[in-house]
Amino acid sequence: MQTIMQKSISFVARHRVAAVLLFLLIFPLVMPYEALAINILIYGLYAVGFNLLFGYTGMLSFGHAAFFGVGSYLTGMAIVHLHMPWIAAIVAGVLGASVAGLAIGYLAIRSRGIYFSMVTLALGQIVYYAFYKAERWTGGENGLRGISVEPVTLLGVRLDFINPLTKYYILFLFVAGALWFLSRVLNSPFGAVIEAVRENEQRAAACGFDVARTKLLVFVLSAGICGLAGTLRALHLSVVPIDSLHYLQSGQGVMMCLLGGMGTFFGPFVGAAVFLYLEDAVTTMTSHWMAVVGTLFIVLVLFFPRGVWGTTVHWLQRRAAAGARA
Repeated sequence: MQTIMQKSISFVARHRVAAVLLFLLIFPLVMPYEALAINILIYGLYAVGFNLLFGYTGMLSFGHAAFFGVGSYLTGMAIVHLHMPWIAAIVAGVLGASVAGLAIGYLAIRSRGIYFSMVTLALGQIVYYAFYKAERWTGGENGLRGISVEPVTLLGVRLDFINPLTKYYILFLFVAGALWFLSRVLNSPFGAVIEAVRENEQRAAACGFDVARTKLLVFVLSAGICGLAGTLRALHLSVVPIDSLHYLQSGQGVMMCLLGGMGTFFGPFVGAAVFLYLEDAVTTMTSHWMAVVGTLFIVLVLFFPRGVWGTTVHWLQRRAAAGARA
């Protein structure tokens, strides 16, 4: 039994992208309804982007809603104002979020610790205010509306966003590409440098690594992934609410990452699923759902500091190791 467990853990670790994608393929079939599965898919990707910066590099940002919102708004504006095809609009949103990440990251990485977090929060709020005041382009307080997604024909099959299940699997293709790209980054020599910076920044610098450039590049990659999540949300909702840029959106990314397990590949999706499923279930019983979710969050942080998925993996690894010694 222990040998099977060890082999299973080793197999999932070697083929983590395939394992995650296989789960996400069947995920909408086990959810109460498809819209919830779509939200978890989108916010899971958002948490994955945040986890790259926080979990793998050790940099806690309170301003990642800026990239999520910039991706959403630029995609929406490209469709509404410039009449671009939605696939090209996604590219515009991701590029715009990456450029925003380059600008904010260049200013933020000069600070460390809580100062870094506060700088990202302040810069994120500047982005929020800029989009809030640009009413002609963004709709201001009312958000950007009228985002239409034209159907596409793939291999003779007409695909549109009217069917929620079809929409899920179209968005799944973009999430799959982002996860494959992220896995390649983490498995590369650059991925080892990222973790070296997280573990001991001074030692990484002493070994000859350019710590500032590494941090900036990770910041841009993280912003691009979060921007992609934002573009997918704009297509899903057909509107972009102004709260896409709010600091509470940044807080959700932190909570999802911690709930699932920071520094793990699948943890952000678990955290997004726990958070959004609880929100969906508790809101049907009480309007004070945030108090319930907040209480659960405190309990999990206190007693499961590795997160739901991180604790599960750690427990399985300990069981497998104990069996091997026996």
